[in-house]
Amino acid sequence: MARSKQQITYTHSMPAAAQEALTQLGRNIAAARLRRRWRQADLAAKAGITRATVIAIEHGRAGTGIGAYVGVLWALGLHGDVAQLAAPQRDVEGATLEAARLGTRARPPATLNDEF
Repeated sequence: MARSKQQITYTHSMPAAAQEALTQLGRNIAAARLRRRWRQADLAAKAGITRATVIAIEHGRAGTGIGAYVGVLWALGLHGDVAQLAAPQRDVEGATLEAARLGTRARPPATLNDEF
């Protein structure tokens, strides 16, 4: 008995805001490709992926690997901002939480015994 492969999708558990961000990224990538007058096959060849993966990216599919997204952005010459996506200096919430913990010790001070 042959088992059919089931496609895994992450959109059911993904927050709506995250899915919207992926959808917008896909639209932006499609617009950049069209402005260059490239076919999906051209972009796929330049990025080293398949045309089906380019289609998935342009639709903002959550199951598509981040490496494919970055590869496409690189092929379009738009990869410069990727490294700044989660840069520590842009993490305002994390910096606030870290600052709130300053001054507290990770362990209690050790008492020294000076009786030898």
